[in-house]
Amino acid sequence: MSKKVIIVGGVAGGASAAARLRRLDEEAHIIMFERDEYISFANCGLPYYIGDTITDRSKLIVQTPEAMIQRFNLDIRTKSEVIAVHPERKTVTVRSVEKGTYEESYDALILSPGAAPIRPALPGIDHPQIHTVRNIPDTDRIKKQVISPETKTAVVVGGGYIGVEMAENLKEAGLEVTMVQSADQLLGTFDREMSNIMAQEMEQQGVELLFQDTVESFKDTNGKVTLTLRSGRVLTSGLVILAVGVKPDTGFLKDSGIALGSRGHIQVNTALETNIPNIYAVGDAVEIHEDGAVTAIPLAGPANKQGRIAADRVAGLKTTYKGGHGTSIIKVFQLTGAQTGLTEKKLKELDTDYHTVYVHPNAHAAYYPGATPMTIKLLFDPQGVILGAQAVGRIGVDKRIDDIATVLHFGGTVTDLTELDLAYAPPFSSAKDPVNMLGYVAENVVTGRMNVFTPEELSDRNSSESLLVDVRSSIEHQNGHIPGSLHIPVDELRERMHELDRDKEIWVYCQVGLRGYTAARILQQHGYRVRNLTGGYKTYKMSTFKPEKKIATSSSTSTPTSTLTSTPASTPAPAATNSVDAAHSNGTKQLSENNISADFHLDACGLSCPGPLIEAKRAMDGLSPGQVLQITATDPGFYEDVKSFARMSNHDALQVERLPDGQIKALLKKKETEINSKDTANGSAEPSNVASVAKTPEGTTMVVFSGDLDKAIASFIIANGAAASGKKVTMFFTFWGLNVLRKSESVQVKKDFLGKMFGLMMPRGSRKLPLSRMNMMGAGSKMIRGVMKKNNISSVEDLMETAKEQGIELVACQMSMDVMGIQKEELIDGVKIGGVGYYLGQADQSGINLFI
Repeated sequence: MSKKVIIVGGVAGGASAAARLRRLDEEAHIIMFERDEYISFANCGLPYYIGDTITDRSKLIVQTPEAMIQRFNLDIRTKSEVIAVHPERKTVTVRSVEKGTYEESYDALILSPGAAPIRPALPGIDHPQIHTVRNIPDTDRIKKQVISPETKTAVVVGGGYIGVEMAENLKEAGLEVTMVQSADQLLGTFDREMSNIMAQEMEQQGVELLFQDTVESFKDTNGKVTLTLRSGRVLTSGLVILAVGVKPDTGFLKDSGIALGSRGHIQVNTALETNIPNIYAVGDAVEIHEDGAVTAIPLAGPANKQGRIAADRVAGLKTTYKGGHGTSIIKVFQLTGAQTGLTEKKLKELDTDYHTVYVHPNAHAAYYPGATPMTIKLLFDPQGVILGAQAVGRIGVDKRIDDIATVLHFGGTVTDLTELDLAYAPPFSSAKDPVNMLGYVAENVVTGRMNVFTPEELSDRNSSESLLVDVRSSIEHQNGHIPGSLHIPVDELRERMHELDRDKEIWVYCQVGLRGYTAARILQQHGYRVRNLTGGYKTYKMSTFKPEKKIATSSSTSTPTSTLTSTPASTPAPAATNSVDAAHSNGTKQLSENNISADFHLDACGLSCPGPLIEAKRAMDGLSPGQVLQITATDPGFYEDVKSFARMSNHDALQVERLPDGQIKALLKKKETEINSKDTANGSAEPSNVASVAKTPEGTTMVVFSGDLDKAIASFIIANGAAASGKKVTMFFTFWGLNVLRKSESVQVKKDFLGKMFGLMMPRGSRKLPLSRMNMMGAGSKMIRGVMKKNNISSVEDLMETAKEQGIELVACQMSMDVMGIQKEELIDGVKIGGVGYYLGQADQSGINLFI
């Protein structure tokens, strides 16, 4: 007698189970119930149909009921919803459009009901322009609205996979898009610094991101939807997509006796069998074991595997499901993000001991055209066993994560990554594949050859016990650095090692970690305790990204709103201007329409940072004033770096753009020779034919002689103001002014008798400085600090930190230190030691010189 098998759900898991079971058992009577009209459709492709990447709707339908019936001899009943399961009599209750409500018996039951989008119970949630994305009818409704001329804008609520894919595709369809996300990042299955790379890409492509905000209500405004956010922001849009998450669609199992988890997922064992014999469950609605934890993975890959295994069990095979690692991938405009295994967030929740490393290699050989960098993060335990990985880049991300996922599946280690024999040819990889490189870096940590720190640890760094050192080149340091860091290029390290305090742990960093490792090895072999910033300054910048805050405007009503329109986020600059061409509606506007021609071309593609920046400087140094250089690079950081470089070097950044193939193209015009006003008046020059460029900002030098609190405050206020206006500021502290730079805590250093006497008589640090008038044995200083705090005026200590962040040079006079018995160890971090010659050299380049 043939076996009767009912399958509930006809998409990924259910359709796979039906096809597999028929191949195993030709005699079984297989009934598949599907609530909707369509079965086995490509639900992961729905957003791409909305965005017109997929133009043929029929290609979304993998199998039709008619085709499956003919090939697999199945009893497929669409528009038939199973509304109850009765294990005691082995039947299900079905509500059918064609047959009404009836019961159907079974010998074995496979449940694949999937997950349903969450619709929060908010006022106005039933507005007809608010949509979720689950099936083809949903997609048809959204598509119809997107192509309507009346629809100019969209708001996507939720920043998970579906939300990000929908935001991208709505933007590609020509709408102005705003995303509202309750968390402080996109894509919660990634760690924040990795998701920040993708968030920045979305923002640069014109999607407005509102993080840490939620919708409180919806209401109708002349057929559009008005959203009121918790922050007070008000958005009015023609289309709203709800993508705040999914929940298992298991309400029909409530009284069945089938065990459900705390969130409603079906509990199964390794045979995918529920607590009731002959009832199996697969797909988005089940709890599974992933890396030792019970979780749910609403992804198509696991659902298809589970459907196959459930069919095996029904057919009598002993196949088991061994769990998964949640390996997933997503396209975000020109980027790809992928991950496998545990995240750092999850490891902290589990209180698991782990290490983290980052690498930023090119996807293939740098000398082969089209090389672009990627970022890979690896998590592993102290013994080197791989726990998880994440990667973001333009090309090659998928195969690298799949390599790591395979090693993870077999319980592999970081050493296994170094030993993988991977395919190499210049168009596809490097002789040392990025996965091998990742293994080398991680293996150095496991073996103790390198101690690392992460950007997160910088906030806890104790400056009295450690020293932060930037070992990059001068141009990189000037273009941006971590506040409070001492700059010693790695190639000068051996000669300048005397500037480092052997009693402190040295924290070094470079751009991506490689030069930092070299510096760490040099210092370690000279007896220093050293840690290297894994992934370097690039990783630090990833961790500090925050979406741009846009200023809300007003709509035609009296209520303050931020009404979305079809106008691009920023309008292209006219050809006659020299402003940087920032984000456009499509993010890839071509330079050609501005008809700007270049005198020289520089191909910096394939070079990793700082390569493109250094090559740009060399090329600009060789140009004559007024000439234009076109630079093409593939390093994503170059997009911002080149703009900073232009400002720093006083060149005109005529335009900067991202090209569709991932390249970044920039046009830089070398600064013009300054025109003498007298010659101009005499007619010997023609300023109308020469682009006017501002003079290089003059420097400012200050001699700080006084050790009085009020004069120190004035010094730093003036210095910060000058730095904020673009001037290079040097503060030269001499004699009593050295007390401003002294540490507040006592430092054990060897001194002679006079040095000790001076040390006792002088104030130790800025917090002990007296007032020049009305000091009143220290009471005056306390009073003025209190008044400043009450009026929200920065303290001298805050002003000093701001000065460091702005790159103001703090120089202590060596001669004065010798006279007063002050040693370098007694001064705060980041102070340079110099003499009068150094001060005079800086003063010679300054238009302003003050003595305080």
